[in-house]
Amino acid sequence: MELINISSKLFSYNYCLICAFVGWIVAQVLKTLFVFIVEKRFDVERLFGSGGMPSAHSATVCSLAIAVSRECGVDSPMFAISAVLAVVVMYDATGVRRSSGEQARVLNRVVDVLDIPDVHQKEIKNKLRIFSKKSDNFEYIEEDDEDMKKLKEKLGHTPLEVLGGALLGIVIALVVPK
Repeated sequence: MELINISSKLFSYNYCLICAFVGWIVAQVLKTLFVFIVEKRFDVERLFGSGGMPSAHSATVCSLAIAVSRECGVDSPMFAISAVLAVVVMYDATGVRRSSGEQARVLNRVVDVLDIPDVHQKEIKNKLRIFSKKSDNFEYIEEDDEDMKKLKEKLGHTPLEVLGGALLGIVIALVVPK
């Protein structure tokens, strides 16, 4: 009997969860459409990947925060938690994740400029050294991979992309019926 109660609650209408999910889906679809319109190509990675306009992370956490405020009130601990989460996620998207993407872009360009012939790539990769925390000494990396892979550059967001996602999330939480 307890299992039936748990499953019925699991599949019941959860306004806050639905708003967050719809926020993410709509942002990802809009990103894909924007790339299709601007670049005249369909990029499947935009449906699932990070980066781009609008920020799906911001849309998700903002729609969640607004939904929680409508469901529980702005004076509830749940709203406080969701609002702080939203701020942290949006700050991270424009800070650390964006910086990581910019660093990846620079490193990819450095590798392109060096134009290392394929025959030497494995040799160079095998000579790369990393610090081993377990033994406190340096070890060689053994790679079977012949090709150097490009680093992912679309990780974070510009402030405008985060703002676009935040506004989208707010609108979604106000439009989705309680």
